Amino acid sequence: MSAVRLVSEEMHAAVGSIVDWRVSFPVAASDVRRWAVAVYYPDPPPRCFWDPATPGGIVAPEEFNPFAWMVADQRVPVVSVGRRDTDKTEKSIGIAGPGLQNQVNGGTEVTYDRPIRVGDVIRSETRLVEYREKAGRMGPMLITVLESTWTNQEAARVQVERQVAIRF
Repeated sequence: MSAVRLVSEEMHAAVGSIVDWRVSFPVAASDVRRWAVAVYYPDPPPRCFWDPATPGGIVAPEEFNPFAWMVADQRVPVVSVGRRDTDKTEKSIGIAGPGLQNQVNGGTEVTYDRPIRVGDVIRSETRLVEYREKAGRMGPMLITVLESTWTNQEAARVQVERQVAIRF
């Protein structure tokens, strides 16, 4: 392990903090149909994504994103951050980041619990789960893990997405 410490006491104390949250508008049948048409093109999508007469009504494909167009409500970050800012996670909760220059996607893992249905209002809450430091070929690396949990209007879990970012 490199002698350089990337995780400050302030960052360590922030583990478990809510980094972001957002709430969708009610999911519309037309949004689900258009998403399914785009995902399955050039083949037609399965009936459950567009036909209200299917048992249980219309459900969204697992990868459907109710936040793709607009959100009904969202957390306002403590500090305005740029899209490419490698310290975006820390700045969004009002602490200083490590100031590393580069960031790459370390992977995303999604667990789907229940389908999104027409009329659902989805809330996404993203938490800072973990920091890990490692020595890399190009110097010290910081691995940051975020977890987004989506729930519907009944507080039933829809999905959990774990995102890993590698900064160096």
